[in-house]
Amino acid sequence: MPYTVITSKRAEKKIAKAPERIRQSFALLIDDLAECGPVQKDWKNFSALGHDLYHCHLARSWVAVWRHEKDSVIVEVEYAGSREDAPY
Repeated sequence: MPYTVITSKRAEKKIAKAPERIRQSFALLIDDLAECGPVQKDWKNFSALGHDLYHCHLARSWVAVWRHEKDSVIVEVEYAGSREDAPY
């Protein structure tokens, strides 16, 4: 089932300033989220963070955090940036 991926303005701003390899990794994550949904066990350090919230590492110090409500086809990437500033 295809999913619709929405990226927050905050995540877009952070990724725009990221190194090229991080932007490429983020683009691959977006493709995987759209194709397979919110559970991305093949991504490094993937985990569920609680109620409808997930995260994975794009690189050692870069993470992405997204939300998916049950029975929805929308996945919202809320954050992409440094681990230190991650909202979890």
